[in-house]
Amino acid sequence: MINFSAIYLVIGAVFLYVNLLFILALLVKKNDIMDIAWGLGFIIITALSLLLDPGYHWRRILVSALVTLWGARLLIYIYLRNKGKKEDFRYAQWRKDWGKNWVLRSYLQVFLLQGFFMLTIAYPLFLFNQGQFKAFGFLDVIGLLIWIIGFGFEAIGDAQMRRFKANPQNKGKIMNKGLWKLTRHPNYFGESAMWWGIFIIALSNLHGWLAIFSPIIITTLLLRVSGVPMLEKKYKDNPAYQRYIQKTSSFVPWFPRKKL
Repeated sequence: MINFSAIYLVIGAVFLYVNLLFILALLVKKNDIMDIAWGLGFIIITALSLLLDPGYHWRRILVSALVTLWGARLLIYIYLRNKGKKEDFRYAQWRKDWGKNWVLRSYLQVFLLQGFFMLTIAYPLFLFNQGQFKAFGFLDVIGLLIWIIGFGFEAIGDAQMRRFKANPQNKGKIMNKGLWKLTRHPNYFGESAMWWGIFIIALSNLHGWLAIFSPIIITTLLLRVSGVPMLEKKYKDNPAYQRYIQKTSSFVPWFPRKKL
């Protein structure tokens, strides 16, 4: 049985969290702190769901650990990437586009909306609180393997890009080595794959199929909204990146296409 009181408390905590972040963003004049706070938000949701709804089935502990590991790595990586830098170009562009309405639209579209997405994407965690599980099976193995592959693509892809940008000789060049040779966005693919893996594990629950919108939402956001489209728009006038597009898969890793 779903513990609705625990869910309501988690929703309230996330609402408070994004409001505090919004106030902080106004003070530091940087909306991109939401990128840093994204991973931490999932850690908070995971911790609260465990504390407010006792019951520690091994699948629940496993998935909670996977989400916490992902969130912590992402938090640290983005913090180090953004430390001491200007506001991310996406948020700076929104600030410019929204003009006099940027405060209200920042609150609604950056902070409140992302808080909503945190809760919907994290929905599988609440399913694991119910404890109505099938025995260990093939889906558990497949789901965990997909999650591991996704985590590897995100973590290794980010590390490769960080090393590439740290080399002054690469200034102005396009990263097309390592995992970036197989997909233009190994980190985005990895994040999507991890949530698909969690969904597959969730199918062991009696109502696990209800979690399908979790990986669908994160994949749609990455592919159609704030991930791939915005980043590639930045390089639309870069000839080297356009050649990279012609040879390299956009999302799902695949062998580079032969030169046209």
